[in-house]
Amino acid sequence: MSGTLFVVATPIGNLEDITLRALRVLREADVIAAEDTRRTSKLLAHYSISTSTLSFHEHNTRTRIPQLLARLDSGAGVALVTDAGTPGISDPGTELIEACWEKGITIDPVPGASAPVAAAVASGFPLDPLTIFGFVPTRATDRKRWMLRAQDVNETFTFFETPHRILQTLSEIPTYFGDRPILVAREMTKRHQQFIRGACSAIIGQQPDPRGEFTLVVGPAMAVKGAGSLVSDQQIFVEFGQTTYSSPGGRRGAVSNLAKKYGRSAKDVYRIIERLKKSGV
Repeated sequence: MSGTLFVVATPIGNLEDITLRALRVLREADVIAAEDTRRTSKLLAHYSISTSTLSFHEHNTRTRIPQLLARLDSGAGVALVTDAGTPGISDPGTELIEACWEKGITIDPVPGASAPVAAAVASGFPLDPLTIFGFVPTRATDRKRWMLRAQDVNETFTFFETPHRILQTLSEIPTYFGDRPILVAREMTKRHQQFIRGACSAIIGQQPDPRGEFTLVVGPAMAVKGAGSLVSDQQIFVEFGQTTYSSPGGRRGAVSNLAKKYGRSAKDVYRIIERLKKSGV
């Protein structure tokens, strides 16, 4: 009989943020597959857990997955953990979980801390629905593509950013998201925890200390542009015709500007334009 893969959430900062069940699973597992064994060892030492660890990160998944599957096939219990939070959310784990499904191996999630969920709850923004993104890409072209994709999410979404890029990202956000509400969470659950909340434009003047772990939450467009829902499709179509040639980005720039102005997604604005154009208005 095959073993079980336990997907275990660990603290995102404060070591007290771990469940009793997670501690039991970590003690009873035959091996702990950890993103960084050095960081996990600190958690294990804190709770006097002596279970052996095995490194499992994005650079060794190709070799590690067969090894872990072999142990699971033999009946072993494997606990999967990341440096912090829940495996699979911008952390290694998805490939192993998928491989276990394909092999018919039992998967048992052990829920707990999750940075995007914690930040979203702290924001006070509507969370139905909530979209979770990963880190903003490094390369300029990839960053722009990522921002344009996120721009089309009209409801609340959350993402991560690194300390050395947080100020750059905050300076770019108003360009893509207009004046939507935003929460910047730094070092959550740790001693220097910090939350900054406000409109995108206001956040620029309250730039956080660019050190530590960052999770950002962007609120729904209508939270700021509520009046946009009262704007007729016809008005949006007319304004598009008036601004297309004067916008720096041409047609795409005009769509983007109208989306930000009226709290709509770029896709919604584009659909309105195409529909009215075909109707001959």
